[in-house]
Amino acid sequence: MKDTNKHQGLRNLLVKQLKEKGITDKNVLDAIAKIPRHLFIDSSFENFAYQDKAFPIGADQTISQPYTVAFQTELLNVEKEHKILEIGTGSGYQTAVLCLLGAKVYSVERQNELFKKTKNLLSKLTINVIPKLLSFGDGYKGLPDYAPFDSIIVTAGAPVIPQALMSQLKIGGRLVIPVGKKEQIMTLLVRKNETQFEKTEFGDFKFVPLLENKN
Repeated sequence: MKDTNKHQGLRNLLVKQLKEKGITDKNVLDAIAKIPRHLFIDSSFENFAYQDKAFPIGADQTISQPYTVAFQTELLNVEKEHKILEIGTGSGYQTAVLCLLGAKVYSVERQNELFKKTKNLLSKLTINVIPKLLSFGDGYKGLPDYAPFDSIIVTAGAPVIPQALMSQLKIGGRLVIPVGKKEQIMTLLVRKNETQFEKTEFGDFKFVPLLENKN
């Protein structure tokens, strides 16, 4: 599992690209500059790992393009020790970004093959990106036993915002989720009180669908 000076140089170029696309959060950019994305994807795509593109990772899933990861993370306003629920562990790349920001990450993955592969990878990396909990389960249900959360990030497209996730958010907490069927609108919900949420919509994105039940 090599991470070379060449890889670091490519990461620096990627960070420059993300800045040009409007990402401004220094902590998010610093995390992306440190994480060896080439280790999170199939070796056949390794030479393209630091392009701002999504790639297939097996089990009909993809690793999101770095811009999307940075954009969603920026919307979360992550602070150290924040308790964050991630729906859709996938490759573990987004998980690693959140961990490097100092968050306590609780992540759910519904694809067993991917769950085992990612759990193994995160434990072997030389940077400290071990989530507080990596759970095999149904993302639609969240993790009620560990709620409430400071923020929740969903890394797959949902036709509607799951009520279960809204209920697991702290008052003042932020939920970032792509909403839609074929294409999604990036949506931010901020919980104002027990019953009210403030909704802000951003641009169009394309994600794999958020599916119910385990596989």
